[in-house]
Amino acid sequence: MIKLSKMTDYAVVVMARMARDGACVQTVPQLAERTGVPAPTVAKLMKLLAPAGLMESHRGAAGGYRLTRAAEGISIAEIISAVDGPIALTACVDGAEGNCDVESLCPMRGNWDKVNRAVRRALEEVSLADMTAVPTFLPLPEVGPDMTMNNRRTGRTMREIGEKHGCDA
Repeated sequence: MIKLSKMTDYAVVVMARMARDGACVQTVPQLAERTGVPAPTVAKLMKLLAPAGLMESHRGAAGGYRLTRAAEGISIAEIISAVDGPIALTACVDGAEGNCDVESLCPMRGNWDKVNRAVRRALEEVSLADMTAVPTFLPLPEVGPDMTMNNRRTGRTMREIGEKHGCDA
């Protein structure tokens, strides 16, 4: 089974939330509250995503993080690479040498490159904007009387959280 790490999954969740909120700067605690991802995990993600050019940090009293570009311009492949490293199904990717004990005897050597490139291309075609869309085939979550979803952890509505932090919920 091909499976992404939890950290990559969390990165997409956090970045999708940021994309929905627009260009406002958000702090780690705000993002944790809005997504349900623990604050230490969000902080670790920011330290991986900022050097990869996906986030920019802002210092000071009104500091925090913001996406570096529109969600349409960020591919899922970029997020995976920033968090988990190069996208590869096997250790022998794109001519890399020295990562396999049976490299000199392997009849598949070099043949996995085609599969690795196909997977990478497919992930490059999916944008963060694609991931922010609410799937129409899933039932929508229950909403409160004010037509906003409640955060399961805090019990506060997403509108209340947004108003508190100065971003649209």
